[in-house]
Amino acid sequence: MIDLGTIINFTDFAELLPLVTGSILAGAVLGVLAGLIGPMIHARDLAFAVHGTSELSFAGASVALFLGVGVTTGAVAGSLIAAVILGVLGVRAKDRNASIGIMLPFGMGIGVLFLSLYKGRSSNKFGLLTGQIVAVDTTQLTTLCVVAAVVTLALAAVWRPLFFASADPEVARARGVPMRTLSILFMVLLGLTTAMAIQLVGALLVLSLLVTPTAAAARVTARPSALCALSIVFAVVAAVGGIMLSLGPGLPVSPYVTTISFLIYLVCLPIGALRRRRDWNRRA
Repeated sequence: MIDLGTIINFTDFAELLPLVTGSILAGAVLGVLAGLIGPMIHARDLAFAVHGTSELSFAGASVALFLGVGVTTGAVAGSLIAAVILGVLGVRAKDRNASIGIMLPFGMGIGVLFLSLYKGRSSNKFGLLTGQIVAVDTTQLTTLCVVAAVVTLALAAVWRPLFFASADPEVARARGVPMRTLSILFMVLLGLTTAMAIQLVGALLVLSLLVTPTAAAARVTARPSALCALSIVFAVVAAVGGIMLSLGPGLPVSPYVTTISFLIYLVCLPIGALRRRRDWNRRA
């Protein structure tokens, strides 16, 4: 029987908290970034693409770890390769999902191969799969902030045509919206975000930050502005809360992030049901 104290433990919490202020800041930045891009992932039905991108990001990080170069650089390279491939395929879900199904096991296989060849600390291997943001350094935090700024500015610049292309691709194409260019651009932004996210929750559980918070927010509201705001709040709560809860037990942060994210979704389910019932009664 598992002792609850080994999972939830606030012993020495006050002493440990100042040691991870950089990690908490990184979690907050990543939560904002995930919350910003999440609604567009939801609108473009790209949850599966996030998973496929994360596997190639994991492969790139594993190769970089084996070669002794920056893991973040490898993760970004792997994500961008996946992003360009998926972006070139355009918006047809059938072609995109088939390609993701091919890339996903390939990326995982390459990642496992190079992790097996790596002779360094086992914690480095484990961290790529489950996240290790509690060990974030200044360089990683700076990289995360720069990437967050780039993604945020790019999303702000193309938000309207991108949302139009996501909501009604046929009409958008007829009106001359550059669908292929927008698709490639968004997938690049998604690739950068995914590469940053695997540092917190690892390659296997990245959906808990990029998909679940927005899915929860979509249960509560249909307004784009409110959806974006709630996605940011939910993602930040999951990221920062997961880091703080993992301090005392000294366990990987990803199970706490995924659990908080899932609990938020469960809370939003009945709220969404009540909202739909109220709207139905008003129309009736």
